[in-house]
Formats: sequence, structure tokens, C-alpha cells
Amino acid sequence: MSDALQTAAGSRFAWKDRLLTPWTITIAAPLSVAALDPGRVGEVLSIATGAFAGTLPYIAVAVLLIAGLKASGAESLIAKAFQGRENRMIVLAALFGGLAPFCSCEVIPFVAGLLAVGAPLPAVMAFWLSSPLIDPPTLFITAGALGWDFAIGKAIAAIGLGLFGGFAMRAALAGGWFADPLKPRSGGGCGCRKSPFSGTPVWRFWREDARMDLFRSELAANALFLVKWLALAYVLEALLILYVPASAIAGLVGGEGILPIGIAALVGMPAYLNSYVAPPLLAGLTEQGMSAGAAMAFMVAGAVSSVPAMAAVWSLVKREVFAAYLGLGIAGAILAGVAFQFIARG
Repeated sequence: MSDALQTAAGSRFAWKDRLLTPWTITIAAPLSVAALDPGRVGEVLSIATGAFAGTLPYIAVAVLLIAGLKASGAESLIAKAFQGRENRMIVLAALFGGLAPFCSCEVIPFVAGLLAVGAPLPAVMAFWLSSPLIDPPTLFITAGALGWDFAIGKAIAAIGLGLFGGFAMRAALAGGWFADPLKPRSGGGCGCRKSPFSGTPVWRFWREDARMDLFRSELAANALFLVKWLALAYVLEALLILYVPASAIAGLVGGEGILPIGIAALVGMPAYLNSYVAPPLLAGLTEQGMSAGAAMAFMVAGAVSSVPAMAAVWSLVKREVFAAYLGLGIAGAILAGVAFQFIARG
């Protein structure tokens, strides 16, 4: 009897897992509009499919790029940023943070490996802060949804946030803060695959069958991932445009000054959206009156508060360093928003 109950319970959980997916919302949202407001279902589908079609070239480039980086083993190049003088390490860590083609769980063993071999915490903090903000696929998705000005601005914000956090952490350590910042470590990373800390890239990966197999699997996995999340994002964007009053958005995060930017950053951090969903939704919000600076602050703060990024920090450092990470992230998001607002206005 107990086996039968366990089987039934397992079956229920399996169906629940299948239903709680982005595809469910993507399909259910237009169906709900068709049932409750049938006159606008055509508008929802038109806005969503038009926006998705416009992003397809960027999706194709992003998928090919990330699959090629994975197959060649380019992650190992990032480790070279953590060699040499500390100032140099901070600068290179901030620069390379936006180029790291890591999956969510790879961040933890990579940074654990850096700390294990004595990489200084300021350089690691620079990498931690810049890495969640931008990567090659996100750059193209952001450009497709919000334009190249915003995508390049976000990339610059990622580097700037890394530099800001790295040098702030260095000053804090010099002032006697965070004297013992790391948690005791009893074991290695998350176990999903070996750390990318070592190895040499093989740029002509198509000459090796194993690397070509990895390329094909990454191509398929990332294509499915991006299509799944972007389909959801554009459906939500269509609902936002049609059903959220522009006056409400403009009143909260529109207009000039630092207040809307600060509000956007504070709202963006707890309301984390992954980097593939956020750009289309922000495109809808800017159409409704959200200022450019507030949009940038929202996106930067939301990226810093991503679950993988926070898990990586929490698992390796003590609470006070984790708090510093979040504080630097929110301050950097506001500064990025103010700077981008000034540039966009000029």
C-alpha cells in the first residue's frame, strides 16, 4: 500500500513539475485573454509574435556563440585574469566577468578554485559583480529588445560595477574590514561538472568528435532555453503594454531625478528576472513611461540578485561579505542608472 501511495504521490509531483513551466504561462496567458477579453487576443498575439520574430536573428547569433565558446573550452581563459598584481587582477576580472560563458552552477566551483589558490577577494568580488550582468547571449538579446545603445550601456555598467566593487572591497580590506572573509570549506563545488579553472581552449573544436558533440548539445539546449524564456517574455510584454496603464508606470519610475532610479533599483533586486526575460519586459515598461535610467538600474539590480550569483557568494563567504556584495550591487545599480540617464538625455 505504501509503495502505491508513494507512486501516486510521485506521479502527482511529476505532473506538477511538468505544468509549472514557462510554456504553461506562455500558452495559458493568451487563452485567458481569449476567454476574458476576446476582442484583444489578436493584439496580444500580434505584439508577442512580432517582437519575437524581430529577436530571432539575435537568438541565432547568441546560440551559436555560446555553443562555440563551450565546445572550445574558452572558460579557461578567464582564470588568467586572476594572475599578477592585485590592481591588474581587479581590472581584468571586471572585464572578463561579462565574457564568462558559465552555466549557473559552474560559477561556484570556478570561484571556489580561485579562492583555493589564493586569488584575492577584491578581484573575485569584481568578477562576482560583473559576471551576472552580461554575457554574449544576453548582449544580443538585450540589443534585440532594447537596442544597441542599451546593450552596450549594460556591458559598460557591468564592467563599471565590477571595478567599483573590486576597489571598494580592496579599500575595506586595507581598512581592517573583513579580516577573515571566507567560510571554512570542506568540499568542492556543486558537482555538476569539473571546474573550468584549468585547461587550454581548442578553437578548432570541429576537428574533435567529442567537442562537436558538446557543440551540438549546447546548441540545442541553449536554443530551447532561449526560445522558452523569450516566448514567455514577449507574451508578458504584450499583456503589460495592453493592460497596465502608462500613467502608473510613469508615475512610479518615470521622469527625471534620482528617486525613480532608486525605486527601480530597489524593486528590481527582489523582483529578479533572468537576463533573457528582463529586456523584453523593460521594453514594454519604457513604452509605458519608464525612464532609461530607471530601466538600467532595474536590470543591473535584478542581475546582481540572481539566485546563482547570490548562491555562489553565500556558499563561500561570511554573512558580512555577502551583505557587502548586495550593498555594492544596489549602489552600483543606482550609479549606473544615473549615468545612463544623463547620457541618454544628452
